[in-house]
Amino acid sequence: MNFTKTMLLLAAMTALFMGVGALIGGTGGALIALVVAIGMNGFAYWNSGTMALRAHRAKQVDAQTAPGLYRVVEGMAVGAGLPMPGVYVIEQPQPNAFATGRNPENAAVAVTTGLVQRLNDEELAGVIAHELAHIKNRDTLTMTVAATVAGAISMLANFGMFFGGGRERGAAGFIGVLVAAILAPLAAMMIQMMISRTREYSADRLGGEICGNPMWLASALGRIANRRGLEMESAERNPASAHLFIVNPLSGHRFDSLFTTHPKTENRIAALEAQAAEMARMGDLGGFDDSDHDRRWGMPEIRR
Repeated sequence: MNFTKTMLLLAAMTALFMGVGALIGGTGGALIALVVAIGMNGFAYWNSGTMALRAHRAKQVDAQTAPGLYRVVEGMAVGAGLPMPGVYVIEQPQPNAFATGRNPENAAVAVTTGLVQRLNDEELAGVIAHELAHIKNRDTLTMTVAATVAGAISMLANFGMFFGGGRERGAAGFIGVLVAAILAPLAAMMIQMMISRTREYSADRLGGEICGNPMWLASALGRIANRRGLEMESAERNPASAHLFIVNPLSGHRFDSLFTTHPKTENRIAALEAQAAEMARMGDLGGFDDSDHDRRWGMPEIRR
């Protein structure tokens, strides 16, 4: 259902792009804008992983420098049937995490020190499973396509506004171009954010399946959302990366409106609770097999 909804939203963006092009009346400007937008987003697709990690000053860790965290990611990756991603730590007190990379073979998972310090074993596993779900679903590719079309719409609208594609048709044509220049980018942004929110629900559900117990992720989301005003400096400096995180890291995020990239945490938790109840009825609700499952995974090198 979420996949179908995502495809419909992408189709809506494509239709919006074609509509703006038809309103302006010229195919040349539309083609130029599309080529430039594809080029820009193609560069972002191939380099987005490195750019995001660098923007948040993430440091790569391994089995020697962070054995506990590495073991969690490794275990969840095996459960998800994915190659082992790169593991990174961000020195920030706000609990949060994100996944990036153009495909499963070039993926990375980054967590903040605040996340590792605040979550228990099961909650940390739930968060990692959610991020691996994004990798498995290839959400980076989906969002890159959405960004490409949204960028093309904005560039085409600006092209029409400044070069007057509809002026030869009189005042009505010019007003149409002006309205498109203002409303089309706004509509594209709204659709793009709706796609992002749809992918979050999908990653929550698949993450619950990967870790074996959706309540671990539900509990983690509750803790992350209750961060008591902890700001994430790197996210405030790079707000365009906010959609990557499991919970919106920006301090101004408050409402589940058309302009947010994440669903309401309460709605996500409710969906996970329903999934857990469904798995319990089917006898699929899992837990750690380790006898010491109450022990924290342990990352002494980043704990205060």
